[in-house]
Amino acid sequence: MALQYLVSLAVVGVALADQHSHVSFSLGGAPKVTHHATHHHVPAHHTPVHHAPVHHPKPHHPRPAHHHAPVHHPRPSYHPQPTYGHHEPAEPACAANTTKPWCLEDAEYPLYEIKHAAEYHYEKLLSLYADVADLSTELSVERPKTLDEETYLCPSATAYVRPLRAINTEGKWRVIVNNVDVHYETLTQTTRVEECLTAGDACPLVPECYESSCLQKSIYHRFLVYDPYDQYFPFAVETFKLPASCACLLGASTLDH
Repeated sequence: MALQYLVSLAVVGVALADQHSHVSFSLGGAPKVTHHATHHHVPAHHTPVHHAPVHHPKPHHPRPAHHHAPVHHPRPSYHPQPTYGHHEPAEPACAANTTKPWCLEDAEYPLYEIKHAAEYHYEKLLSLYADVADLSTELSVERPKTLDEETYLCPSATAYVRPLRAINTEGKWRVIVNNVDVHYETLTQTTRVEECLTAGDACPLVPECYESSCLQKSIYHRFLVYDPYDQYFPFAVETFKLPASCACLLGASTLDH
């Protein structure tokens, strides 16, 4: 019975050794047996930690801004000068070389500018030019080439001219479009002028008993002109007063007997 009791104690000791980290026991005179158990400590209520997944945002690539292709507007070859504070000179340089109200020669004639403006406004310019081109004066006044049986009371000089500048009816010098080549066409404006050679003098073929004087007569002629300071349409038709004929003016007379 005693032996069975000792064996039971040994079994209980072994069982307790599983629950404690260090158990020592001995059976009678037997050497002491020491059991070392590996102790694993687990918390009573151990909840495993689940880390939330780290969210890495996708890199943001902004859409490229849509830029419309620039609209190309071709610049005209004609560049009109602005009108701000600019005016045509009161008297051009060519006026110093003549006593007439027009210039047949002009070293400062803006031929290059007129050609470019005419090419830019070609169709509209042609409508104006057609209006004055029909005014041919070559046959407007006929006179005999020889003085056989008739003559004029006052001597005069006749010419067909193409003025480059002239004074209009407002007393302003204007640039007249003449000898300008545009699209295989030459724009010209010719007019006939007749000037008295002895204006104000007595008519040479009139008897002295009559009061008489040679009188310069004029006509109004229309020319196509160029205005370099008009930035919209630098062409216009203006009126000019030109000498047309020489007449003999007779005054009052009395017959004395």
